[in-house]
Amino acid sequence: MAVVRLHGTIGTGVGRGGMSITSLAKDLEAAFRMRGAKAVALTVNSPGGSPVQSNLIYRRIRSLSEEHKIPVIAFCEDAAASGGYWLACAGEEIFADPNSIVGSIGVVSGGFGFPGLLAKLGVERRLYVQGENKGMLDPFSPEREADIEHLHNIQKVVHESFKALVRERRGAKLRADEPSLFSGAFWTGTQALALGLVDGLGDMRSVLRGRFGDKVRLKVVGRSPSRLRLLLGRGTESSGSAPLADLPDALLRTLEARWLWARLGL
Repeated sequence: MAVVRLHGTIGTGVGRGGMSITSLAKDLEAAFRMRGAKAVALTVNSPGGSPVQSNLIYRRIRSLSEEHKIPVIAFCEDAAASGGYWLACAGEEIFADPNSIVGSIGVVSGGFGFPGLLAKLGVERRLYVQGENKGMLDPFSPEREADIEHLHNIQKVVHESFKALVRERRGAKLRADEPSLFSGAFWTGTQALALGLVDGLGDMRSVLRGRFGDKVRLKVVGRSPSRLRLLLGRGTESSGSAPLADLPDALLRTLEARWLWARLGL
């Protein structure tokens, strides 16, 4: 049976690192083409990240499952939160450890503002744009209410997309009111089971042996991230040593990954 590891933060680009449809496409194709596979198991260990990449990966898994007529079973490890839960929803069934962190069905944007610091340092901010909103949410300029409202409207659209996906995949299994489920809160695996966010508790080996017999063979598709990358960011997209010129971006990716994990208490 094919096993695909969906580990780490989700997204690409500056300040992002980890899973993307580009980094996972070959592994997913190989998993669903594995000869004799009765199912594809996903091990999900992610605090979230890009909603776009989450959806692209989710859609590819569902497309391959339908194309090859192979069911998907998802297993939550440390966390299947935010985009991580988005990925877990690709499974017909979702299992978790009693202590897994599950949920966080919401949208978050974060950053810093420095206009006060610049003033204390005697630094003048100069920003030249074409288009009245081109400098929107500039961290070195005072916030504008119109900019915040615009961001909130974008977040609402993404949140509605996330909620629609959970309704589609979990449906009548959900056993709590939507305001609570979709508040952005997260729960343990035991609590998630009571809420209908997962179908059962258990580790992948035990569940699959109980389902397919003691002789079931599990084959992980793709390479595991290095120990150092696991410590810094719980897994990243690229492999090998980064050039010195890439270190600032790597540091940003690591800091953001650590923040995503830390907000879950992990």
